[in-house]
Amino acid sequence: MARSPDSPVGVFDSGLGGLSVLRHARAQLPEEDFIYIADSGFAPYGERSADWIRARSLALAGHLLDRGAKALLVACNTATAAAAPALRERWPRVPVIAMEPAVKPAVAATRCGTVGVLATTGTLASSRFAALLDTFGRDIRVVTRSGSGLVEAVERGDFASDATRSLVRSHVRPLIDAGADVIVLGCTHYPFLRPLIQQEAGPGVSVIDTGLAVSRQLQRRLDEAGLRRHGPAGTEHFLTSARPEHALPALRALWHAAADLSALSLEDCDRAS
Repeated sequence: MARSPDSPVGVFDSGLGGLSVLRHARAQLPEEDFIYIADSGFAPYGERSADWIRARSLALAGHLLDRGAKALLVACNTATAAAAPALRERWPRVPVIAMEPAVKPAVAATRCGTVGVLATTGTLASSRFAALLDTFGRDIRVVTRSGSGLVEAVERGDFASDATRSLVRSHVRPLIDAGADVIVLGCTHYPFLRPLIQQEAGPGVSVIDTGLAVSRQLQRRLDEAGLRRHGPAGTEHFLTSARPEHALPALRALWHAAADLSALSLEDCDRAS
C-alpha cells in the first residue's frame, strides 16, 4: 500500500456528525486533502451490535484505503468503541486516529464532582468507555444519558426546531438535575446541537467535546510518519451511503454552500471488506 504526503486522509462516521471533527482537522491541517464517508444510509450506529459496527467500519476503512488514504480518522465515538482495535490490527502500518469521550478533561474541569456524559447507547455500553471511567472517573460521580434521537435530528439538518429543542431538553435536564456542572458530548453529531445544549444547561455548566484534541493527534501522527502534506490548500471529497440528494442540504448547512456529495454504494464497501 503506497502512501505519500500527497495522499489524502480518510475519514468516516455513521453520518454527518464527523464533520464536527473534520472542521477542526481542516483548521489544523489546511494543506491536507480529505476523503469523508458519511454512512448516513445506516445511521445511527448507536443501537446496532458491536459486531455489525466492527464489520461496517472495516469495510468503510478498506474503501478509503483503496482510494489511497494515508491515514484513517474514525470520526465516530461508537465506531471507535467497537472497531478501533480491529482497524489497527488489520492495518498495523496505517495511522488510525480515533475518538474518545472527554472524560479526563471533564474530571479536571468539574467543580462539584459530578460529570454528565451524553453519548450513544453503543458508546456508553462499551468496554472502552468503562475503562475510561475506571481510569479517570473513580473519584467523581459520572451520570450518563443516551441521546436517542439527536443523531437523526442532525442528519435531517434540524438544529433549532421546537421539536429538537424539546428533545435536547429531555436529555440535558436529567444531567443537570443530577448535579452535573460539566457535560461531555460523547458523539460527534452532538456538537452541532451545542447552542441548544448550552442554552438548556445554563451558563454555569461547561460543555466539552474532543474534536480539537483529535485533530491535534492527527497532526502529530502524520508528522511522526513523515506523511504531512505541504503545498496548496487542501480539498475535501464527500461520499454518502444515503441518497446524495437527501443528505446534501444538511452537508451544505454544516460545511459550506458549495459542498458536493457523491454516492457510495454498498458494493463499494463489500469489495473493500
